Amino acid sequence: MWGRNKFILAALALPALAACNTVPPVPRSVADGPPSPPSSDGSWRATATEADKLRIRSWYSSWEAALADARAKGFGAQVDREGILLHPTAALPNPHLPAGDYKCRTVKVGSQSGGTLGFIAYGWFRCRVSAEQGLYSLVKLTGSQRPVGLIFPDNLTRQVFLGTLELGDEKLAVSYGSDRMRDMAGLVERIGDNRWRLVLPAPAYESLVDVIELVPDTSK
Repeated sequence: MWGRNKFILAALALPALAACNTVPPVPRSVADGPPSPPSSDGSWRATATEADKLRIRSWYSSWEAALADARAKGFGAQVDREGILLHPTAALPNPHLPAGDYKCRTVKVGSQSGGTLGFIAYGWFRCRVSAEQGLYSLVKLTGSQRPVGLIFPDNLTRQVFLGTLELGDEKLAVSYGSDRMRDMAGLVERIGDNRWRLVLPAPAYESLVDVIELVPDTSK
């Protein structure tokens, strides 16, 4: 797994190096409480593309549009069954996502195409969070669409994910910032005891918002 994480670090560190000199480590204190605000050097804002900064700024309007579209297309009951997972303002303090193996599943809300598929919930796959060189990486290990990226501290109720999308049988992610259709940006939030979500507003494909639920994998 080290080789893949090393690639992730390189892929996301390069844009930050262009804007400053280094990407700072995630504070060690995050294991004990909310992350400290990052310095301007190497923060997610220094790393993110302009398009991804807009995605993060517009997260709430994207989520409102996604929920409205899903309900208008007759998926209100499915949305309601997901409960707090799809509540836009459900984030709790201390969003830090500890290193380890996770079960993860994706819920796609709203449709970009105007078609009838305004909601789809997938089954459980495998994800992993790793601490490497002071940074945290998040990788979806299985499935045909696999986010791969880094988690940056932001504030008391969220962290920011920046990454790219692996597809099909690809073995390596493309470098962040090299393909806007593969770039991903989202919010990592804690929504319960040992329960987190990655909210991806305005993804490049299919939906208006993707929500990835993460819970520790206790099967091992």
